[in-house]
Amino acid sequence: MEKAINRQRVLLHHLRPSSSSPPSPHSYESSSIAASACLAGDTAAYQRGSVFNDDVVIVAAYRTPLCKSRRGMFKDTRAEDLLVPVLKAVIEKTNGVVDPTEVGDIVVGTVLAKGSTRAADCRMAAFYAGFPETVPLRTVNRQCSSGLQAVADVAAAIKAGFYDIGIGAGVESMTSDSMTTETDVNPKVQVFPKAADCLLPMGITSENVAQRFGVTRKEQDQAAVDSHRKAAAATAAGKFKDEIIPVATKIVDPKTGDEKPIIVSVDDGIRPDTSLSGLAKLKPVFKKDGSTTAGNSSQTTDGAAAVLLMKRSVAMRKGLPILGVFRTFTAVGVDPAVMGVGPAVAIPAAVKSAGLELDNIDLFEINEAFGSQFVYCQKKLGLDPEKINVNGGAMAIGHPLGATGARCVATLLHEMKRRGRDCRFGVISMCIGTGMGAAAVFERGDVVDDLRNVNARF
Repeated sequence: MEKAINRQRVLLHHLRPSSSSPPSPHSYESSSIAASACLAGDTAAYQRGSVFNDDVVIVAAYRTPLCKSRRGMFKDTRAEDLLVPVLKAVIEKTNGVVDPTEVGDIVVGTVLAKGSTRAADCRMAAFYAGFPETVPLRTVNRQCSSGLQAVADVAAAIKAGFYDIGIGAGVESMTSDSMTTETDVNPKVQVFPKAADCLLPMGITSENVAQRFGVTRKEQDQAAVDSHRKAAAATAAGKFKDEIIPVATKIVDPKTGDEKPIIVSVDDGIRPDTSLSGLAKLKPVFKKDGSTTAGNSSQTTDGAAAVLLMKRSVAMRKGLPILGVFRTFTAVGVDPAVMGVGPAVAIPAAVKSAGLELDNIDLFEINEAFGSQFVYCQKKLGLDPEKINVNGGAMAIGHPLGATGARCVATLLHEMKRRGRDCRFGVISMCIGTGMGAAAVFERGDVVDDLRNVNARF
């Protein structure tokens, strides 16, 4: 043990260039305490990496409009054709400063399509978007957090030094890929209750959350009303224009087969006239005496999003404005029967990992998979409703499974930019099918000092 301690002291000595004498027996303990005090601020342990220029930053984040599956404006648009516009945008919006050849990897979140098929689709989309054959691409599937997982994977690779520039993206066509495909289930699932719960329909897990934690039908419906109201107000105010890339596509008349070229520039699932009285008329979908309806659940949706990340030093050298800083990502496991509670576990873990407290977070984007789980997570964590989904969420805008996480990055960071000095930290979180939760912490991009007390407004 003493030899190991001495090795640590010697290592610390070599990492401290200002020191010219051998370390004393007490230097390790004293230097640890001093570093902790310096990095902590006054009441929060928030700290940045030891090398400020190694921060992973976001310089561009865009999404397509989100459209209702099977009935919306993208019903005749292939998934790869949704991905192309956002992949092109994150490069083109840098005005030639970033060349496609500089991208070290493209990671795309996607859920419903067969893995090998969608991987090929996404690789072809990269070619359609102008990326050369030298730029690799892979897909990732962590269910509803796939888009956020893609962004986190790219951030981790940049931090590890694998490359300096990467794209995290997500795409889903819930029109073309069904959530109800038949699969062959291993019979041993019958003797593993937790494994069996992984097969529960998502709507049943919503009913379980509502029943187990006492979330009422009225609370769920009210959450849906609020989501549509805020999304409609954000659309009317033009708040989504900074993050949405219009998509030139076609729509086919189902009766005549005639094709009509269109440009889609707004989300088409938002219903400004949604009311409690109207939602109260809807019948439960998953359980006869349940409380989960089509109105207080996320919409099945088609859409895509992409996020351009790089080392801060690279962004500064290229003169690119920094939209946000990637701080931490956490994925956790929870009971599959109540998978919707995932954000209530993941958010505190991610915030703690960033050295922050919940009170330090200015904005939250929590995916509204179901009204039941959204209400539960908000109440469980005691979050201020004025900080959550300020421009609406998935019950109004939609939830294209593989794209939602990346979409939330665009929505969060553009809103943080608008709010400026009053908004420093933001969190994105979602529940995940089979019983998980994910959360990530971001910092507003123009906070450029390498050490600052998080509790001091500036």
